[in-house]
Amino acid sequence: MDAVLEIDGLTRRFGPVVANDGIGLRVRAGEVVGLLGHNGAGKTTLVSQLVGLLKPDAGTIRVAGADAVADPAAARRRVALQAQAQAPLDGLTPRTAIEIAGRLRGLSRTGARAAADALADELDIGEWFDRRAVPGGGLSGGVRRLTAFAMAAVAPVPLVVLDEPTNDVDASRRRRLWRAVRRLGDDGAGVLLVTHNVAEAERVVDELVVLDRGRVVAAGTPNRLRGGDDLRLELALHPDGADPSGAAPVPVARRVRTGRRVLLTLGTSDAEAAVAWAAALRSAGRIEGYALAPATLEDAYLAATTREPADA
Repeated sequence: MDAVLEIDGLTRRFGPVVANDGIGLRVRAGEVVGLLGHNGAGKTTLVSQLVGLLKPDAGTIRVAGADAVADPAAARRRVALQAQAQAPLDGLTPRTAIEIAGRLRGLSRTGARAAADALADELDIGEWFDRRAVPGGGLSGGVRRLTAFAMAAVAPVPLVVLDEPTNDVDASRRRRLWRAVRRLGDDGAGVLLVTHNVAEAERVVDELVVLDRGRVVAAGTPNRLRGGDDLRLELALHPDGADPSGAAPVPVARRVRTGRRVLLTLGTSDAEAAVAWAAALRSAGRIEGYALAPATLEDAYLAATTREPADA
């Protein structure tokens, strides 16, 4: 598959702060790539450079063959963006906003209306489709968010960039939105999905790039980042109890302390010995409890982005 987004060595500074530090990533046609990171990791700064709102201090960005640094207008024509901020919908109905977006993207009047109707059904926003947004009301934050997604998804483009698309969206419609994101990729678009929701992103992405303090700290498929068939042993510590995980009797691939939880990633062949050890710790009152489950993407994400030492 051809790359619709190629970023190499991207660097952007704000005074002494390096928001993006030599970032590189690729998005291919038909692929959904998740860009994960805590708040302040540099995700939105990257998106702003991609669409020409900021100019990089160094590095290159190519969008479907267009040089986004030298010719940002050409690059923008190849990108549909759902920004992190709410779209300015006041005075418009969702139907009108989505149809206008389709017309601006080259759809005919009939085509824009048909695409808008299809998205209203796909996202289940028909109840509000002809309700006008007004300042401070008219439409909920979730419906506004879904409308903004539909505006980005209404017409085919090489690259769709979605910056935290599920913010304010209820659980039922979040599922519909994730299915729509996956459909965009399956229909041939490259999708860059910017989020901090690790568990939900895992359902739809083909590749993941994890940012921390402006740098790529992990990248690969969800299965590769999880560790394949590895298991997670979670120890629940007492409020003032010591962390006994440093004395685990089995090899530990990753060890992450988060609050009163210690997450240990280990191989399936070591499961029996690890559970016996954890059960002994609980019987001796050294931990509150434990649980064994398949390793998750959250484990890998925390391991890549945890800033404090594990025993802090």
